Amino acid sequence: MKPARRQPYEALVRAIAHQQVHGRAAEAILGRFLACCEGPGFPAPETVLALTPEAMRACGLSANKVLAIRDIAEKAAAGVVPTRQAARRLPDDALIERLVPLRGVGRWTVEMLLIFTLGRPDVLPVDDFGVREGYRVAAGLDEQPKPRALAEIGEAWAPFRTTAAWYLWRAADLHKEGRFRQPKAI
Repeated sequence: MKPARRQPYEALVRAIAHQQVHGRAAEAILGRFLACCEGPGFPAPETVLALTPEAMRACGLSANKVLAIRDIAEKAAAGVVPTRQAARRLPDDALIERLVPLRGVGRWTVEMLLIFTLGRPDVLPVDDFGVREGYRVAAGLDEQPKPRALAEIGEAWAPFRTTAAWYLWRAADLHKEGRFRQPKAI
């Protein structure tokens, strides 16, 4: 899959908008938010910071999401959130360390940015339910592996752990649909 051509700032704001909300609801809220920003393309950090928290809440964003998006915009304006070009030069761990302190952003959020925005080939999001469930299904286990255990197992898949994640997500989806067939070996 080709990575999205987004700036990390935009990817993080979109991730916050999608947290704990159905995808369609998140897209509707994002649509209202973008309309509120009145401009072509995704709003610059300065445009977001010019909005009042009340205006952002009127778009459907929760109070915590408003605080998180404003923090991301502030950090993007200050250069903490790197441009796509700068992010491409940073190692995965350095980018995780740099972005996790942002409000509302955890390791999983940055790992999704690494996979879907930057197209990094060696990311295994072991805290992701779908990845752990996919491994449980594919390996024929009764319980999902703990994140640390899956990280150890995943070492063997380097430097292509992102590909493993894709297959594990797919295994979880097929199992949910009742269409998963147990592999001969994993």
